[in-house]
Amino acid sequence: MEILLLIFLPILGAVFTSFFGKSQSARTVALIWSLLSLGLTIFLLAGFQQHSSRFQYSVDYSWLSSYGIRFRAGIDGISMLMVLLTNGLMPLIILSSFKHHYKNPGVFYGLILFMQSGLLLVFTALDAFLFYIGWEAALIPIYFICAIWGGENRIKVNLKFFIYTMGGSLIMLLGIIYMYLHTPYKSFSIESFYNLNLDAGTQGWIFWAFFIAFAIKMPVFPFHTWQPDTYTEAPTAGTMLLSGIMLKMGIYGVIRWLIPIAPLGFVEWGQVAIILSIIGIVYASIIAFTQKDLKRLVAYSSIAHVGLISAGIFAWNDQGLQGAMIQMINHGINVFGLFFIIDIISRRLNTREISSMGGIAKVAPQFAIAFLIILLGTVALPLTNGFIGEFLLLLGVYKYNIGAAGVAGLTIIFGAVYMFRTYQRVMLGETNELTAAFAEIGGTEKFVLYTVCALVILIGVYPQPLLDISDASSRALVEFVNNRIQGINPYIH
Repeated sequence: MEILLLIFLPILGAVFTSFFGKSQSARTVALIWSLLSLGLTIFLLAGFQQHSSRFQYSVDYSWLSSYGIRFRAGIDGISMLMVLLTNGLMPLIILSSFKHHYKNPGVFYGLILFMQSGLLLVFTALDAFLFYIGWEAALIPIYFICAIWGGENRIKVNLKFFIYTMGGSLIMLLGIIYMYLHTPYKSFSIESFYNLNLDAGTQGWIFWAFFIAFAIKMPVFPFHTWQPDTYTEAPTAGTMLLSGIMLKMGIYGVIRWLIPIAPLGFVEWGQVAIILSIIGIVYASIIAFTQKDLKRLVAYSSIAHVGLISAGIFAWNDQGLQGAMIQMINHGINVFGLFFIIDIISRRLNTREISSMGGIAKVAPQFAIAFLIILLGTVALPLTNGFIGEFLLLLGVYKYNIGAAGVAGLTIIFGAVYMFRTYQRVMLGETNELTAAFAEIGGTEKFVLYTVCALVILIGVYPQPLLDISDASSRALVEFVNNRIQGINPYIH
């Protein structure tokens, strides 16, 4: 029953928050509901058996029994990290928006909480139809958040985002229906899909049906073109939701659904996926060098970092998968922190143009230190959170192919260059007429940034607890897929 509360608590919060309409109290109410979800997550984590690869806190209810659809959900180590990321970031995202005065805040924060529920459904669903419901349910609120509270070009940009994501989702739906029809007892259960004995050709097109949907969401080159514009035009909270949590839906989908259900398709096309991921690393990094807008620079940086995560997954070994799991957490924390930094700068200076800035560290030293710590985590400095994840990812890719690892490692070099150069131009040097009056951080801004900085350092110094959560489930999944590839068809979970 705990998992039902986990999934539906944000919906209750969304309904309750929406009653506050135009009142700014809606943000406080939304924060309280998000903290309740975080408290429940901590409770589940405390009782979670880390050394078991099985799903825990499971529920299984008949839903549309005539079609083999059940409301079935559970949490293993892989899911637990995603639930922890979702419910851990949500209070910070809401709190970071307290300096904004959105029109109809009850609806705005209600949509955020509704999206939270959809995300949790994706990360816990053990029924393919239920997974698809969560996948679409998470898309609807972010579409309205961007369309109503976004920038000047929000309608055009949001339409492109919607077409991309819906197109990919429909292709995935075709794959789900096909596999459902080929299960022995017409079931959408994850075990039924895992144990299907489809030929290599069929698994090949199923691989692409799922990969396109997941690659768009992540995004992976060349399915990324919606991302920079959408991140730029979305309100800051929307950008944080998209980059910090929502793109993890695609990464999670590859791990949980794509590779295990189409192992022979993965054998045939996995190398292509790695090549696309690595191309995305180099391409996005080069484009980041040319950006004049801070938000677009971080957007392209995100594509590069996600490309490394994707390459680590498709290398498909223990190191790559564990690296992907912890780096999803780290990427979510770091990219949230960077977009909050940009939001603070944008609100104070009314611009995101890098050329208009300089000398901010002289007038806001606490802000400058927080920015630097988050930046160091982003470029994977040892003893920051980004280091262990990128180290494991590169190790996983290295075990797959040394040449691929050499090219993939460019994300660290390129990232350090353009991020430090940006920091120098924005924070150092002499102040100008615009930056001389830059106000130091305080209140909720200080709390949020200090929390992010603490996580960057704490995870960097002692990442083992996070690695322990997903270790058993990751190893079991790697072994299962490898056995399937070798012709062994074991029952999992």
